[in-house]
Amino acid sequence: MLGPPIPTDRTSSLELVRITEAAAISAAHWMGHGDNDRADEAAVEAMRMAMDEVAFHGTVVIGEGERDEAPMLYIGEKVGRGEGPEVDIAVDPLEGTNPVAKGRANALATIAVSEKGGLLHAPDTYMEKLVVGKPAAGKVDLDRPVAENLKIIAKSLNRDVDDLTVVILDRPRHEQLIVQVRAVGARIKLIEDGDLMAAISVAVAGTGVHAVMGTGGAPEGVLAAAALKCLGAEILGRLKFRSNEERERAKKMGVVDDGRVYRTDDLASGRDVRFVATGVTDGDLLQGVRFFAGGARTHSVLMDFRLGKLRFIDTTHFEDPANPPVVRL
Repeated sequence: MLGPPIPTDRTSSLELVRITEAAAISAAHWMGHGDNDRADEAAVEAMRMAMDEVAFHGTVVIGEGERDEAPMLYIGEKVGRGEGPEVDIAVDPLEGTNPVAKGRANALATIAVSEKGGLLHAPDTYMEKLVVGKPAAGKVDLDRPVAENLKIIAKSLNRDVDDLTVVILDRPRHEQLIVQVRAVGARIKLIEDGDLMAAISVAVAGTGVHAVMGTGGAPEGVLAAAALKCLGAEILGRLKFRSNEERERAKKMGVVDDGRVYRTDDLASGRDVRFVATGVTDGDLLQGVRFFAGGARTHSVLMDFRLGKLRFIDTTHFEDPANPPVVRL
């Protein structure tokens, strides 16, 4: 079934990149300071200010939480400078507060944008996830045994199971999952935080990541779906509520089937989906922010489903444009 028409007054993709660049630069100043909250606050404030300059009428559908809990970028907040198309927006100003605080890899600033109704209004709860690349898309099933899914993934890549690398969040709740993956012979990469970058890495050949399994944040699942849709890869997800309060809040957002398995097009159904991420710290796919006298350098990825484009964007930012410093490659 066709969705709503694609707007003719489309916001420039480079304006979207400016949003994540601003958040990444602000967060990167706090790398290694051991202060998760300050890094997150810096990213949120910078992203919010950058959005105020962008030509769209935006509604935040995935944000920093409910209005009473999040002073900026809360779910339902209206953003943009009040002109241009109406869009739904999913944001994670800083995916990976712990990696920034500790100076570790794979922290990102991210945003996904679609026409109205194009992104699932996911509640702030957990989601059981299975992420695979394009060759295995449509072949795996969240209800299949772990071993069976891994064999399907291996076959789709013309590999043996013991050649696969599966990313899993290092959490006590994944103890049994880890046992099952090891039993079939696949390798495991345990990560401390941030399964969004891992999900994107699955879809890009050469990263050495072949699947993501386990339970992570539902909002991050929607952001991942936006990126994976642009790359032809797949995420399967099922909401895992931690309390009756979360379940009731989800019902108010239109989630009525607790056991539903969401696929990529359920989470990101729009026809005009774009995903942008800028590296905060060095990672598998993106370089982190690099500061120099008089400026900074950022590395971003822009994915555009409508145009079928993936661009890596290397930007040098001058603090004083009238007197730019010497730029080194």
